[in-house]
Amino acid sequence: MSEERPTPDEEVRATDADAWATACAEDLAAEKARRRTEHGTPPGAAAEELRKLVDAVADKLSALQSPLLGAVAGPAAQQVVRQVVEQAKAAVEPVMERNPDVFDHLAAAGTELLAAYRSAVQAQERRWTSRAADLKADWSDDGDRGEGAGPGERIDLD
Repeated sequence: MSEERPTPDEEVRATDADAWATACAEDLAAEKARRRTEHGTPPGAAAEELRKLVDAVADKLSALQSPLLGAVAGPAAQQVVRQVVEQAKAAVEPVMERNPDVFDHLAAAGTELLAAYRSAVQAQERRWTSRAADLKADWSDDGDRGEGAGPGERIDLD
């Protein structure tokens, strides 16, 4: 087989495509920088936020002094806490590095579940408030209630 050399026209197209991709990347970087200065640093990915949470909890647990253990067991207890925290971080870190998209999906699913829960609660609250308003209108009525008017019976304590 003979080697085919690209024609000058093909070389120009390849160069143009690279130039277009480079220009787009530069524009995107400039836009991100502009937004970052205008709006601040965007929140990180869910995996990065989880990593920050684990680090913050680890710092708090490591700094926690236990008055129950006393001065004798204090340093030993702190060492055990540090060791447990490091083991937990060592177990979580590889999972976060291998599957960062999983945490984004879990965060999105949590948001969707929260929205569904909020919708259900609001619908139930509307039913409760409308039922309370209907009952209030029924009770303000001075007519004879008679039997079969409802499951309860009105008792006048005066």
